[in-house]
Amino acid sequence: MDNHTTSAAARGETRLSDIIYEKIIGMISDGRFAVNERLPSEQNLASLFGASRPVVREALERLRNDGLIVSQKGSGSYVRQQPDSSVLQQVPVGSLADVQRFFEFRSGLESSAAELAARNWQAADKTRIEQAIAALEQCLERNDLGAEEDFALHEAIAKASHNQFHITVRIWFKPHFAIGQSVTRSLSLKRTPQHVRDVQDEHTAIVEAIFARREQAAHDAMKDHILKARARMFQGVGS
Repeated sequence: MDNHTTSAAARGETRLSDIIYEKIIGMISDGRFAVNERLPSEQNLASLFGASRPVVREALERLRNDGLIVSQKGSGSYVRQQPDSSVLQQVPVGSLADVQRFFEFRSGLESSAAELAARNWQAADKTRIEQAIAALEQCLERNDLGAEEDFALHEAIAKASHNQFHITVRIWFKPHFAIGQSVTRSLSLKRTPQHVRDVQDEHTAIVEAIFARREQAAHDAMKDHILKARARMFQGVGS
């Protein structure tokens, strides 16, 4: 088997684990696997999905990383939280694992952009960021989704980095950014007003650190925000 064939097989196996990952999330969200209930064994899940145990094991590892299940030594895996069913309705079938991976990518990318923005922003950047966060605040007052306004704020921060690659990456991956921000903001609107305010407070902390030229604080605030956004995808509506 040549390298091309080997890599193609690896991609196919990874893709199958993504599909199983998404199917299990669906079964948790619709209550077939209830919170605190033990999942079937790896072997039984492999039989259920017609897959190998290593593929199932990879899917379960992602579910653990996402905080949806927890493993107890000698006992198996248990459901930890039930995500809102609308998560699966808002992303293309088979792509939920990629949406989560993109959050992982964003946590490094955008924290770097925020750090550079704190170092390099100029008057025009400050005005653009102020306008963007004010627009988001207005969305909160109107109870609007605000996905475009959210994107505009993050884009303004990328521009303030004065590194063209941060701007280019946002152009290249705009659909990926848009899906994640749309899902997390729509879920936020279904929760408490305080939850929505907490998300906006995360944005405010980022902006304040940037304007104060506190580079590490800006980096950390952005990373915290992206990772919390990633976690919010799988929180139940009552969380």
